[in-house]
Amino acid sequence: MESSYFCVFKGARLFLSLQILMICFMHKGHTYGVEGKIASLTASISSLMPSPSCSPSTSKASSRKSTLEVIHKYGPCSHLVQGPNPLNHTKLLLQDESRVKWIQSQSSNSGDGLEGSAAARLPARSGVTIGTGNYVVTIGLGTPKTDLTLEFDTGSRLTWTQCEPCTGSCYNQAEPLFNPSQSSSYANISCTSTSCSQLGHYSGCSGTTCLYSIRYGDQSTTAGFFATEKLTLTPTEVINNFEFGCGQDNQGLFGRAAGLMGLSDDKISIVHQTAAKYGKYFSYCLPSSSSSTGYLTFGKDSGTSSSVSFTPLSKVPQGAQFYGISIEGISVGGTPLSIPSTVFSSGGAIIDSGTVITRLPPTAYSAMRDAFRTAMAKYTTAPAFSLFDTCYDFSKESIVEVPLITFSFAGGVKVHLDFSGMFYFIKASQICLAFAANSADSNLGIYGNTQQKTFDVVYDVAGGKLGFGSNGCS
Repeated sequence: MESSYFCVFKGARLFLSLQILMICFMHKGHTYGVEGKIASLTASISSLMPSPSCSPSTSKASSRKSTLEVIHKYGPCSHLVQGPNPLNHTKLLLQDESRVKWIQSQSSNSGDGLEGSAAARLPARSGVTIGTGNYVVTIGLGTPKTDLTLEFDTGSRLTWTQCEPCTGSCYNQAEPLFNPSQSSSYANISCTSTSCSQLGHYSGCSGTTCLYSIRYGDQSTTAGFFATEKLTLTPTEVINNFEFGCGQDNQGLFGRAAGLMGLSDDKISIVHQTAAKYGKYFSYCLPSSSSSTGYLTFGKDSGTSSSVSFTPLSKVPQGAQFYGISIEGISVGGTPLSIPSTVFSSGGAIIDSGTVITRLPPTAYSAMRDAFRTAMAKYTTAPAFSLFDTCYDFSKESIVEVPLITFSFAGGVKVHLDFSGMFYFIKASQICLAFAANSADSNLGIYGNTQQKTFDVVYDVAGGKLGFGSNGCS
């Protein structure tokens, strides 16, 4: 990434300029104020646009034994994309809005998260998806193993895949369907077992066999057998008797992924099922663009960054499976915004791997957007797009300097967003501030996956804390 070097002198008198020059220091890609605080970032436009070809990251997690490669489902590294199929931004953002509305609607009912009642009406009506489909990993299932690419989601509890013979229906996926009759390690779960009861109202019975059924927020559905199988994460990491959904009737627009990996805080999620092995501890890094790769790692490892700062996980009324966080403030260009603390505490907030764009209380969003616009006044604006009301035309720029956006979380944790975490790239002439406002300050806030890009995001579920480490994918 090309960078420029600047120093910013705020509030300095002219006759002090010599002393200030001695104090001021420079760092590649950053602009520092006189107090040593990072005020802005600089980068070349060409280096920020997604590449049409795949450039796998040299991840510092590549040596970890329990690590899966994370790929953007719609990027050039993904085998799920058919032909020259550019990312449909309008569709993706509509899916994102659908997911957000569903999450927030749960505050008025029993806290079922993204998954609705088991009384799903099949077949489901067609519509936009719940929006989980940004990032995928490939796992092995069965003996011998079948490789399957699954979307991973911190807001869902059950891991499932489509299975032969699809007695109801299956959507088109990139890989062959999993065939339980060809695996020596497959077994259905009994309807009278404790495991079946842990499904709660997602469970049903067919004779003595436990069934599951889930309707997602957009009426997409999956239903089938609740079963156990050998799960192969990596050649050296195998989970026996892993409980999963073997989907026989799956409808909706899940893309061409084979199913979903549930990473929520729930008894049937992979996090809890592997607690004895990994201690309810996992981490991931989402790549800076769809043309590079990241990772998902289970368990603590010597590769974990020592620079990770932890904030407490909090509980949210929407259900225990969501990971709650406490946002305490936002800074733009190194200057804290004057936002009352009650603005953030009113609705609370979660961190979510499946929501693309961070949703903020409107009071907080307006303050951040106005400060950002003021700092970006020298750049040409572009028309609004979908969720975004602040967009820029960088098509004639080679290098841009933007004010740094910093989130402050409980416990004194400050997260300085990467450039890729501040903007949503539609095209060079339309690059938008990647945030949106909720309809009211009392709505649940959501810290989305765009803002998580390039960080080592660490979930210490047993320890009740969430960590952020910079430069996680490099």
